[in-house]
Amino acid sequence: MSGPALVVAGFSAVLVTVAVIACGAAMIAVHPLLALVVNVVVVAGVAPTVWQWRAVPVWRWVVYGAAAGVLLGWAALLLGAR
Repeated sequence: MSGPALVVAGFSAVLVTVAVIACGAAMIAVHPLLALVVNVVVVAGVAPTVWQWRAVPVWRWVVYGAAAGVLLGWAALLLGAR
């Protein structure tokens, strides 16, 4: 693991975390169940394509960062970040 790979993964994680929190918080304001359903549908829809990118040398770090970002975003939403 090299420095640039960690930077790419970290940037990806931050970007996805912010996106998940922003969209999730807006949907929670409408209805919490809406936020849950939309988040699960989006992740389930994007996951197969993103998972295939793991084999591409540079994109794998984006994939790992995005996966971490989704988990961090969901954790923040569950803990009440808005």
